Amino acid sequence: MAEALSAGLSREQAYELLCEHNKDPFHIEHAETVEQTMRYFAREYDPENEEFWGIVGLLHDLDWEEHSDDPMNHTIYAAKDIEAAGGTPELIRAIQTHTSDFNTTLPRPELMMEKILFATEELTGLIGAAVVMRPSKSVMDFNVKSLKKKFKDKRFAAGVNRDVIREGADMLGWDLDELFARTIEAMQSFAPDRDTFAQE
Repeated sequence: MAEALSAGLSREQAYELLCEHNKDPFHIEHAETVEQTMRYFAREYDPENEEFWGIVGLLHDLDWEEHSDDPMNHTIYAAKDIEAAGGTPELIRAIQTHTSDFNTTLPRPELMMEKILFATEELTGLIGAAVVMRPSKSVMDFNVKSLKKKFKDKRFAAGVNRDVIREGADMLGWDLDELFARTIEAMQSFAPDRDTFAQE
């Protein structure tokens, strides 16, 4: 039986906190995409804690819009805001693990949830950027072969850190093809009937 994890915040409270610190619709959409991706994997690996996994995804970049000029302290600013809103140490820790590659003073991913966040967060951004370029603008007809091309083209979505994605796959014991396929499937699970990634 998996240990029950408490976020200290409801999904509604987490979303309010997100919108308090993020005004750019792109950042809110990214947060929701990562939330739903995390929920998808939670249903397979830790269904008792799906809500916790989702809130981790929703708040993982809480402080990025306000503090993108100070990447070394990304998630450290967020920790204070999450704690003030009632978030638990477990929630803060899980969020901070996804920037441990950049700031080595932060905790490394240990739980499956933390490894999934580390591996898929940048990847969902790459998939979203690739989907926008497709005629359909839909993730439903997107596949691993297309993603591999975009992954290899370092000029495409240059801000996406390919090394983090590789490291995340290694943490999970998956090869890149498996990580790509499963993340695409996750995104297809919550965007089957809407143009999630269209640019306004």
